[in-house]
Amino acid sequence: MIRLALLRHGPTDWNRAGRIQGSSDIALDAEARETLAGLSLPAPWDAAELWSSPLSRAAETAALVAGRPARLDAALREMHWGGWEGQRGVDLLADRSSGYRNIEDWGWDYRPPGGETPREVRERLEAWLAGVNRDAVVVCHIGVMRVLLALAHGWDFAGPAPFRVKRNRLFVLGLEGGKLAPTGEPVRLVPR
Repeated sequence: MIRLALLRHGPTDWNRAGRIQGSSDIALDAEARETLAGLSLPAPWDAAELWSSPLSRAAETAALVAGRPARLDAALREMHWGGWEGQRGVDLLADRSSGYRNIEDWGWDYRPPGGETPREVRERLEAWLAGVNRDAVVVCHIGVMRVLLALAHGWDFAGPAPFRVKRNRLFVLGLEGGKLAPTGEPVRLVPR
């Protein structure tokens, strides 16, 4: 069985303001860089293959916690949020005409205007997973993590998620025969 340890990138100014980033290339903020520079991957993950989304917030997170550059793959980029990128989710929820919904009400085919559905993200991730052949740390985005964790947990983006994505933790999944499964509790990054 291959194991994948998913790690969400550090915070950006947009994260802290509640703005939807999606495929916009927003950099880590100074506080995130300082925090991540003091953390590292625990063993055995420090020696695992290292993958990252090509968006700078993820690639820089990978380099900071691993001390080396990651292999970049476009399949790991965040879900494209189309016309909602840069806007705040709370504002979109308050405007009933926006069509914005909480994640518990998406389903696999929910599409932001001009954006991408979770099913489309899943399709590009499944193609990427088919080429993974050894244990790896994957530094990516909350949307990518939600899709991979949804597949592992059998969640269909309807009702409350059976997981909660937290920062500075590795969410470990087993990959066998093209199927994902959760493998225990998240693992914390360790102080340098």
